[in-house]
Amino acid sequence: MSFIVAVDGPAGSGKGTITKEIEKRTGLINLDTGATYRCFALEVLKHGYAPSDTKNILKLLENIDIKIENEGNEDVVLLNGKDVTDEIRTTEVTEASALISTIKEVRAKMVELQRKMVGNKNVIVEGRDIGTVVFPHADLKIYLDADDEVRAQRRYKEYIEKGMNITYDEVLEQIRWRDENDKHKEVGALKKADDAIVVDTSNKSIDEVVESVKAMIEEKMKEKEKNNVENTER
Repeated sequence: MSFIVAVDGPAGSGKGTITKEIEKRTGLINLDTGATYRCFALEVLKHGYAPSDTKNILKLLENIDIKIENEGNEDVVLLNGKDVTDEIRTTEVTEASALISTIKEVRAKMVELQRKMVGNKNVIVEGRDIGTVVFPHADLKIYLDADDEVRAQRRYKEYIEKGMNITYDEVLEQIRWRDENDKHKEVGALKKADDAIVVDTSNKSIDEVVESVKAMIEEKMKEKEKNNVENTER
């Protein structure tokens, strides 16, 4: 029986950083569902299709092969057998992914793929509709949030460290555009699940957030284990 922690939230709220740290400190397997959409967006761009070219885009769904493997607490994203871990993080792929992920057939295929990736594992899964669509019955749901300017600063720092030529204002504009786009998608919109616990990361250190989330997970795991024992004894 699996144990699933669903972590949702807007771009730059700390989902990736927090879930990777949780993986190191708890042993839960981290799954970045956004990487599956980015992989597909990269495949679309490589074929020279525009994000609006739905007819040709859907043909690519038939043979797409996406895997996320873990090597020493680092995720390696494979697209049709090729390591694209860094390639899927460009601005071009980010923008294309936001548009392509609104196509319902693409969404359905990626959700199916994500559920297969989890199987019966104990995982912490991050994205934007994990607690509402992908795993609505997750054992624990967390919604990470932060002020848009704080999130933009974080993302800007990441881009600069990777040597990307971009300004803070451009990143802030991108963040705000992503927020509006993600919240108003017809399918898979960014939305807090009714039973999700909100964690504002704006003025908290990574360690503070991680330890808070870790405590929630440990409490839920003990609760589930206790319930399983009681059900077995009945």
